[in-house]
Amino acid sequence: MEPNLESVVPATPKESPDASPAPAVQDEALIAKAQEVEHLQDRLVRLQAEFENYKKRMAREKAEFLKFATEGLLLELLPVLDNLERAITSARAETTSHEAVVEGIDMIVRLFRATLEKAGVKSMDAVGKPFDPSLHHAVAQVESPGGPDNVVVEEIQRGYFLEGRVLRAAMVKVSRASSAAAERGTAGEGVCE
Repeated sequence: MEPNLESVVPATPKESPDASPAPAVQDEALIAKAQEVEHLQDRLVRLQAEFENYKKRMAREKAEFLKFATEGLLLELLPVLDNLERAITSARAETTSHEAVVEGIDMIVRLFRATLEKAGVKSMDAVGKPFDPSLHHAVAQVESPGGPDNVVVEEIQRGYFLEGRVLRAAMVKVSRASSAAAERGTAGEGVCE
């Protein structure tokens, strides 16, 4: 957008020759302002281009990061796979005892748990704790004569946290006060069936 003369230099009444600047001075000021505007527009265009390039570079780097973000964890899981393959080979061998295979698999489970803990995964303890729908997924209720109501009595599938946040809720069975206690009015509502 080129500035016009009226917008840059305000019109002044011509009362006396000494009151207004000479036309040459006005032209020089106009040229200087036009050059400054051109310089600023060029700078703006360059900054916009640099910012677009920055956004494209960040998108590429983010995609590259996400592509290989799990590399470290996968490298730690490979020894677990190696040991599982050895356990299968050992179990197929007729000379291996049942106890040796069980011991080997137990060692693999410990290695796998240690690897998960390094990645920030911790198992949750559910049995004996009050039922919490944000931590537990109730799949059944169990009659509990004389026992507490709405307490986890059995864990069907273990739950896990990832850095303190629920990664997978524990699948559990929850206690329910016996029907005799419910008739007396001391039992709470059931969780789910």
